[in-house]
Amino acid sequence: MSKFNRIFLIVLDSLGMGAVEDSPEFGDIGVDTLGHISQSVDAFHIPNLQKMGLANLHPLKQVAPVEQPKAYYTALHETSRGKDTMTGHWEMMGLNTTKPFITFTDHGFPPELLDELSRRTGHKIIGNKSSSGTEILDELAEEEIATGNMIVYTSADSVMQICGNEETFDLKELYRCCEIARELTMKDEWKVGRVIARPYIGKKKGEFKRTSNRHDYAVKPFGPTALNALKDAGYNVISIGKINDIFVGEGITKAIHSESSVNGMEQTIEEAKRDFHGLCFVNLVDFDALWGHRRDPVGYAREIEKFDANLGVLLEGLREDDLLILTADHGNDPTYKGTDHTREKVPFLAYSPKLTQPGPLPEQDTFAVLGATIAANFDVAMPEGTIGTSLLEELK
Repeated sequence: MSKFNRIFLIVLDSLGMGAVEDSPEFGDIGVDTLGHISQSVDAFHIPNLQKMGLANLHPLKQVAPVEQPKAYYTALHETSRGKDTMTGHWEMMGLNTTKPFITFTDHGFPPELLDELSRRTGHKIIGNKSSSGTEILDELAEEEIATGNMIVYTSADSVMQICGNEETFDLKELYRCCEIARELTMKDEWKVGRVIARPYIGKKKGEFKRTSNRHDYAVKPFGPTALNALKDAGYNVISIGKINDIFVGEGITKAIHSESSVNGMEQTIEEAKRDFHGLCFVNLVDFDALWGHRRDPVGYAREIEKFDANLGVLLEGLREDDLLILTADHGNDPTYKGTDHTREKVPFLAYSPKLTQPGPLPEQDTFAVLGATIAANFDVAMPEGTIGTSLLEELK
């Protein structure tokens, strides 16, 4: 019999909490996403996260620790060799990625790949460099609109991003081109973790805006995860945000697309009003996409405050036998150099109305405690080859 009937796992995408021992190996020295956000703003109003124990877990300039936090709290360290979306989420569900995905940050994509992509799609390719999404649109979107050429770019992450204006390029055509790109980039020498469709609107520089019709074409997980185990055992596995894309639908029973992180929390609140037995797995991407990569600590802080307000609503709606876990998949320190993710430890905050002894837990050496804990709660065996041990017995 399940200890908790429903588990809500919410990923605050990129909300890291400081460097770990191997951070310098990833080019990250002195990084601290949450800490540096706190230091960058005068006010930081997060009463619900404060009550759960966030400031007990990590010192914050404006937010004091509480004497009796409502949640269990600790930090999780990543085992996988990476600091990207997929390795972080896959590890949460039990997969240890030992070989990082290929990046093309320094020199762009090879001519052989782009020539084939151009031939197959019928579009001349422009861009082919590492850039932020807003910068590449200001530089090349007017040309794309005028000529039908296709903007292809990358970042420090293992991604190929393809832009298309929804009015002139057409959303269906953008998705078609991305599907071709995903097929081509399955070759070992070109294999990126994700091909991302980046639709936008606007007609001239300074007015371009990316829309919520983004779609990620990810590599399929290399083995079964906790999600597969839950689904195969007959439990609900509800995804909100880009979770379904990250796992390519593997182990998902219901997928909900979000327009923003605020919308993702609103959808989570609505799911909490419904009856289900299993997991609701949520990714809130705006922390990362809108503020981390754009190196905007003030915007990041305001996004956390918006989340905290909706967190209060969700907490009020949780049932006695619900469990809520908050975590992150990597860091993205908005005060650090460049625009890349940062290798950091991440939070683990676990709350249920029925908990009687919340407080600190020992730091954990893998994100995989999440999947293992969820599987143990539903008495489901983790798939062979996965990692992680359960914290369920600690949650009293």
